[in-house]
Amino acid sequence: MCLIAFSWQPQARHLHLLANRDEFYARPTQPAHWWPDSPTIWAGRDQQAGGTWLGINRSGRFAALTNVREAQMSVGKRSRGELVTDFLTSSLSPQAYLAQVLSQGEQYAGFNLLLGDLAMDKDEGELWYGGNRAGGEARRLNAGSYGLSNAQLNTPWPKLTRLKQGLAQLDETNEASAFALLDDTTQATPESLPNTGVSPELELLLSSAFIHSSTYGTRAQTYLCIKDQQLDIIERSRGAQAELISTQRLQLILPSA
Repeated sequence: MCLIAFSWQPQARHLHLLANRDEFYARPTQPAHWWPDSPTIWAGRDQQAGGTWLGINRSGRFAALTNVREAQMSVGKRSRGELVTDFLTSSLSPQAYLAQVLSQGEQYAGFNLLLGDLAMDKDEGELWYGGNRAGGEARRLNAGSYGLSNAQLNTPWPKLTRLKQGLAQLDETNEASAFALLDDTTQATPESLPNTGVSPELELLLSSAFIHSSTYGTRAQTYLCIKDQQLDIIERSRGAQAELISTQRLQLILPSA
């Protein structure tokens, strides 16, 4: 997952989120579904390492992951996708889970992790952020608007700023407008590009919300809304020609205490 914008109201357990996952087209992936081997998880699945980039479970837990872009991309001893899967099957609080993960952060390549527990038996919902690079200290998120790409939380990259602005004006019932924001191919101007250590040409390619090249691009797009105990999530899968392959939908009523 490489781009996430979301608004969050913990007292109402109201989470409104847009996300794009970018990946090499050659990496095999399953669209979102209930996992046969972990039947409480609804998520897409990376068939190479077995994990996922964004998912939910039946009790109101949510998790999403982005990579950290670095000039020298390292390969961790463990797959980052397991961080989402393990939280969705864990009984640990987001705070305790992040503490455990970040204590072992050197085993993974650079990541940002977003964890939520919106169970109805709590006074209010919890949403936490943490990562294994500088600035990624674990923190509980207060009510507000946030964005996450391949740097730390709320780093104002142009595509992230545009997506946050679009989300703030979005009618939650307008699915077409939500995916139009995720389909945005507008690239940043050269002077506004971040400097993450990769080439200017690559920075430009990666500067749009929707990415497409011959080998790498946006593979999955997610629209999620949790409000009034109801969870609605839509995932669109995209192919190597940027074509729409499939659409997965789920509506779920979160269980009461």
